[in-house]
Amino acid sequence: MNDEHVDIVNEADEVVGQTSKEQAHADGSLHRCVIAEIKSTDGRWALVKQAADRQDPGQYVSPVGGHVQAGEPIDDALKREALEEAGLEGFDFSYVGKAIFNREVNGRKENHYFIQYDIISDEDLVINEESVGWEWFEEEEIRRLLKEEPEKLGDAFHFVVKEFYSHLLR
Repeated sequence: MNDEHVDIVNEADEVVGQTSKEQAHADGSLHRCVIAEIKSTDGRWALVKQAADRQDPGQYVSPVGGHVQAGEPIDDALKREALEEAGLEGFDFSYVGKAIFNREVNGRKENHYFIQYDIISDEDLVINEESVGWEWFEEEEIRRLLKEEPEKLGDAFHFVVKEFYSHLLR
C-alpha cells in the first residue's frame, strides 16, 4: 500500500526519521526489511518463485521478506510477514544477522537494511499474490543452482546467501 510508512535508519540501524515506503524507494532512503528462510526439521529450505510484477520475476527467493512499518517491533514484523507471505503462525524462529542490500530495480531505489531470520517449520506454505509457486530444496540442490543455474535464483537471494549462508557457496 502506498501510504505505508517506514522508519528511515542509518548504517548503525538507528532510526533517524520516517517517510512513506513509496518515498523511501523514490529517494533511496535506508529502511528496514525482515527476511526469513523457512527450513524444515530435516534441513530442507522452502523457496518461493516470484510473480511477474515482483523484483525478481520467475526466480526463486526467500519465502518471507517485507518492510518493517514505522515503529513496529522487528519480531512483530517477522510474524506479520510470515503470515501474509507464507501462511505461517506460531513458529519457532532465530535471528541470523543484518546487512544492507542496495539496488535499483523496477524504477525503484531499494536501499534495504535486511534483518535476517531462520524459521523452522514443516508446514506447507500458503503463498499470496507475490509468488506463483514454492517448493522445498535440499541444501545440495541450492548449492548446485548457485553454481550451475544462478539465473534461477533472485538477486536478493544471492545476496542473502553471500552475507548469511556462505557455506552454500562451498
